[in-house]
Amino acid sequence: MNHAGEQGTLFVISAPSGAGKTSLVAEMLRTDSRLGVSVSHTTRPMRDGEQDGMNYHFVSREEFEAMIARGDFLEHADVFGNYYGTSQVWVRETLGKGQDVILEIDWQGAAQVRRLIPECVSIFIVPPSAGVLRERLVGRGTDAPDVVERRLSEAEEECRHAVEFDYLVVNDDFQVALQDLLAIARSHRLRMEAQQVRYGDLLARLSQRA
Repeated sequence: MNHAGEQGTLFVISAPSGAGKTSLVAEMLRTDSRLGVSVSHTTRPMRDGEQDGMNYHFVSREEFEAMIARGDFLEHADVFGNYYGTSQVWVRETLGKGQDVILEIDWQGAAQVRRLIPECVSIFIVPPSAGVLRERLVGRGTDAPDVVERRLSEAEEECRHAVEFDYLVVNDDFQVALQDLLAIARSHRLRMEAQQVRYGDLLARLSQRA
């Protein structure tokens, strides 16, 4: 339940490809009703099983560049030759309603968001080893061998930026990683600043002498 004046929290989650971020975020959303996810815009082709407006808002490169010119994005980046971006208006409006929002973005986008919304909570997810990362990338069967190698090389660069984030979660055991992520969200809601908004009246009554 959201309380009047309560501001939602923006959780920025980044990870190298194959770390399991997408599956973990999907389970977070299923488990915690107070979490919502921002659907990014992208110029990359739609994959089998994906739906426009559900997985991404799929747009042309020309349309995306027009949105950049209008200042529509909270952050945007060119990743593997395709644009990805987050709607600034949607995020700010949703947070203003007291709804927590998850952004699944790369480290570059996360850096942009931290500059614009410094109160956001940033989380970096890593696999337990480079070998496991390779197995996961090969095992999902969506990328050609040369793309897998490029993603592994990119993962090295991404992991160098892990120390810039507030939290680090190692996805060795899926359920443990999931509980770690949910614990971060829950503990952040229990901060005094947030609790004073929710329970200010209660605190006032409890502090009054009978």
